[in-house]
Amino acid sequence: MGRVIGVLWATVTLIVVARECHGGTVYADRITDLLHMQGRSTDGVIRLDDELLRKFANPSPEPRPYSLIFFFDALQLRDNSDLKLEELRREYGLAATTYVKGSNGGSGKVFFCELEFKQAQSSFAAFGVSTLPHIKHLPPGSGGLKDADEMEQTDFHRTAEGMVSFVESKTNVKLGIVERPPAVSTKQLVVLAGGLLVTAPFVIKRIMAKDTVLHDSKFWCLGAVLIYFFSVSGGMHNIIRRMPFFMADRNNPGKLVFFYQGSGMQLGAEGFIVGALYSVVGVTLAFVTHFLHEIRSRAAQRFIMLIVMVIGFAAVRKVISLDNWKTGYWIHGFWPNSWRH
Repeated sequence: MGRVIGVLWATVTLIVVARECHGGTVYADRITDLLHMQGRSTDGVIRLDDELLRKFANPSPEPRPYSLIFFFDALQLRDNSDLKLEELRREYGLAATTYVKGSNGGSGKVFFCELEFKQAQSSFAAFGVSTLPHIKHLPPGSGGLKDADEMEQTDFHRTAEGMVSFVESKTNVKLGIVERPPAVSTKQLVVLAGGLLVTAPFVIKRIMAKDTVLHDSKFWCLGAVLIYFFSVSGGMHNIIRRMPFFMADRNNPGKLVFFYQGSGMQLGAEGFIVGALYSVVGVTLAFVTHFLHEIRSRAAQRFIMLIVMVIGFAAVRKVISLDNWKTGYWIHGFWPNSWRH
């Protein structure tokens, strides 16, 4: 009886040891593969599809020993300025780079991954992701994809620093301090400083002689026109909202759209075109008030004034028609009450 119990105990021990060794070997191979894919990436983000997600996120035969961070992306939505997917992807890559540098190539505890919709539609459905942007954390263990933690969509979390804070709070792994690349490199600074030193004597000589473009009234006149054009064309709106100049037609990808019908969005091209119409009216009025009186011929003055009126009427009418097409509103004229009697 004792011999039978001993044989059974030894068998159970061997099964447990074999299972542990098998599970450890499987995850050791997976971690090696993930580190290899991470090393091949330019910013430390691993691109996964449906098959690779099942391989690395499947808690089999043992619970996952690492955390997976997922950035959900869709290339066809990169043109949508409201989502800012391209900007968020750069911030996400910067957070991944911070972790890779801080852990000397990655510790194998956290992996930054991305899922692109066309290559991982089943994965989007498995995570329950139906809107973008989306970032999720899949913790270690045997939980499924539905158990992943979603990052809050706040302004702070849209930065690399916010993403690092989110990952550190979920994984208890120190990622490091985000180091953003400088706007101007050292070589560029050296070249700029050298150029300034070389041109400084010539510039100072021209300034002392009052022979520079800054002393020319035509330069300031042109600058005033450009500032006026920038103001009425919505240039500041395009910069703040980062609006695209044009976009591809969703129904016909080979066709470009320069005017967007609807009051919720304005492309850069339509702002520039309307700004050009306003600028034409402004420049013609400036010509009438500053230069027309220098022409001695009354007939020439009247003819030019008539042309200016026609140009102004056509430009304003075009702006009004575009506004009606875009928003559905129309400008109506009303007679004074005293004229009706």
